Amino acid sequence: MTFVVLTSAQFAGKLSAMRRIILPAVILVTALSLAGCSASSGASSSALGHGTSGAAAPSKGTADTTSLVSPATEQRQVITTTDVVIRAKDPVAAGDRAAHIVEAAGGRVDDRTQASATKHRTASAQLTLRVPEDQLTDTLDKLKGLGHVQSLHESADDVTTKSVDLAAKITALQTSITRLLALEAKAKNTDDLIALEDDISSRQGDLDSLTAQKRYLDDQVAMSTVNLSLVAPAVVPAAAPANPAGAFGAGLAGFAAFFTALFVVLSYLLPWLVLAAAITFGTIVFVRWRRKRKAGAVPTQS
Repeated sequence: MTFVVLTSAQFAGKLSAMRRIILPAVILVTALSLAGCSASSGASSSALGHGTSGAAAPSKGTADTTSLVSPATEQRQVITTTDVVIRAKDPVAAGDRAAHIVEAAGGRVDDRTQASATKHRTASAQLTLRVPEDQLTDTLDKLKGLGHVQSLHESADDVTTKSVDLAAKITALQTSITRLLALEAKAKNTDDLIALEDDISSRQGDLDSLTAQKRYLDDQVAMSTVNLSLVAPAVVPAAAPANPAGAFGAGLAGFAAFFTALFVVLSYLLPWLVLAAAITFGTIVFVRWRRKRKAGAVPTQS
């Protein structure tokens, strides 16, 4: 075995070199150890966290399903409006039958306008009908039997969100008013009592307005609107004669119509003509009598 004797200067150099090699190695090993512990701890925490959330998830899911209504099972609120035009021989009579059909289905007539036929227009009738939603299809089928359907347009307006929002606001206001009423019963200060009364009155006004809106919306959903227009068939003008025989027939018909109208006019004027003739005859007789009398009264000269 050979021993190497180092001087103090050489030993110090070797020690310095060993420090430069060992110190970084120690730091690297320590860092890797800490990273391993942190990863192990994170994995354990993650596993524990997943286990806990997995146990809590059913409870939370159960709470959500019991407190909220699923959009798939939520009842839709839809306002249905139907515009229909029907050509009927007698629109006024058809309007009476339409009213009976709707009333038999549990509906009502909100508005009705009708006009009889004149020389310048045909008869017509317009009705605003309210029909229960579940009876709309059957009622429309019966209304179509009143004549020939010229046009039909149906529209649907989904107001589910608006209805839910109104219901939530109404509930919140009712709860707020109940709490304010409880505070009012316990109030001892006059200023506090007046402030509470003003607040209650304001919120009660808002509640009444929202309740009226909700009532109107519910009525629009429950009762569909049918705007029914009943019109008479258009009058087709007579076609021009296509041959001489047709023209002669049309002329003969016009000739007969002329003398028929003339006879009607003369028949209407006959009593007045008789009266005029009698007055004229009486006047002539009276004038002649006066002349003869004057002529007989003239004295003769001797």
